[in-house]
Amino acid sequence: MSQQQTEIADTAPSEPRLTDYDRAHLTTYIRLLDAAADNPDWEEAASLILGMDAKSQPDRARRAYDSHLARAQWMTSAGYRDLLQNGKN
Repeated sequence: MSQQQTEIADTAPSEPRLTDYDRAHLTTYIRLLDAAADNPDWEEAASLILGMDAKSQPDRARRAYDSHLARAQWMTSAGYRDLLQNGKN
């Protein structure tokens, strides 16, 4: 996988199905869910997990953090089904 494929977008996908971006960022989603369980400072999570500087670009970092965490939560309620179905094919 190239660096281009693993780069964090400003916002996570919002499609109602699993995307290539989701597949490439499963580890990111898991790390965000794990961190959220510990009530982290969002700025620290954006920096450590997403590689974004919340001090110099707070709006961008917050948007990325919120959208990626929401997508990670979607993965636990719906997106995982696509992973399971595609794993059987």
